[in-house]
Amino acid sequence: MALLPEDIIDRLIQMERRLNALSTAVHTRPPLTEITNGSLTLKRQPKPEDPVTVVAHLTTSGPGGTKPVLRFNDAYGHEILSDDILSGGLARPWLPMLPPQDMASANWPATSVTTAWTTIAQSQNPIWQPKMRLRMFTRVSSGATGQIRVMVGGVQFGATVAAGTVFDHTGVVTDDMQADFGKDVTVEIQAQVTSASGTVYAKPVLMHGRQT
Repeated sequence: MALLPEDIIDRLIQMERRLNALSTAVHTRPPLTEITNGSLTLKRQPKPEDPVTVVAHLTTSGPGGTKPVLRFNDAYGHEILSDDILSGGLARPWLPMLPPQDMASANWPATSVTTAWTTIAQSQNPIWQPKMRLRMFTRVSSGATGQIRVMVGGVQFGATVAAGTVFDHTGVVTDDMQADFGKDVTVEIQAQVTSASGTVYAKPVLMHGRQT
């Protein structure tokens, strides 16, 4: 058998080492769904003639270069969702907050009906999240008793509370998020006087959606 030149043998040995190194790298590299250091940009181009639009950008260029920063843009480049790179939480969108409420119970929604539940306040909201939290102050006139309950989409939400106590409940507002997403749901505050006479008052002070 003919002898191979030494340089070819050396090259074969080098190639074997490189193949081993490449095989090791393939099995030890992080998954493509994970960003260890660097950034990920998602772009959209509906038609070949349309400009390329950045729809999402995830990078680690936050404080100290180690915090993940998330940005979502619409088709026109407007930033519609982002996180706060300084302190955490959301930067956009700006979520509505309830303004300070009148604490004079005489000005609150109220009822003096003793024979049936009466709706004293109502609102309609689109369903964006499967759960909701509602916190509410209640009052009752001197010497009287009463009760308060909340109805969401015609179904009681949380327990009935005695007038004069705080209602604070987090619960499910839909059992079928896929079918009900974006639909309006009616939230009602109902009250009833349980003594011979008197007045029951209620005032919502906090209400927001929650994740599952």
